[in-house]
Amino acid sequence: MMQPNQRGFRQAQGPSPLAIRTKKYQLDTNTYTRMAMAQVWRKEWPYALIPLALGLAPALIWHSWWWVLLAIVLVLLFVLLRSAQITGVTQMEQSKPLFERLSYEIDQRQILMRRNEREGMNLTWDMIARAVREPDAFVLYLKQGEAPAELAGWRRWIATTFDVPVFLHLPLRIFNSPNDIKLFDSMLRRKSLLPAIEATAGSTPA
Repeated sequence: MMQPNQRGFRQAQGPSPLAIRTKKYQLDTNTYTRMAMAQVWRKEWPYALIPLALGLAPALIWHSWWWVLLAIVLVLLFVLLRSAQITGVTQMEQSKPLFERLSYEIDQRQILMRRNEREGMNLTWDMIARAVREPDAFVLYLKQGEAPAELAGWRRWIATTFDVPVFLHLPLRIFNSPNDIKLFDSMLRRKSLLPAIEATAGSTPA
């Protein structure tokens, strides 16, 4: 998982004159959990079939309803453990900056997360994997951190497959004007984090 405060808050850089500046906003831990859960289970629900199959496999040889019960218990354990991994992010020290009250300064070089006028932390654009434009917000997903080099085989697969999503949630209401929203949307598209807007169908070529 990406650790956004590896370097921690420090003396903020001077503001860029062309930066998009937002109002202060604090991501609620319940909002994060709800969004992360939806993201994870939308993608990973097929993996719940693995413990289900393991629990039912012995029933092919020894016919008993106990194997059905075992399969259900294994699926419930998988769901509970995965869900606990997601909710645990809100308690981790390295994730605390995601849930502080911050303002943002966004330009072509970076996203500067400001705690106050003196302290800030920057995320460069190469740390962003993708963006999603929702009806009321932008969601910027950070790239997954590298698995430890000593992990190999199935352990490495588990570490990379069952990562926890880390993201910035920027509601449209924190932008100071509709023009700032348009500029930010355009910036994301230029950086290929949002799909480019297709030309209007039926337009007459020059």
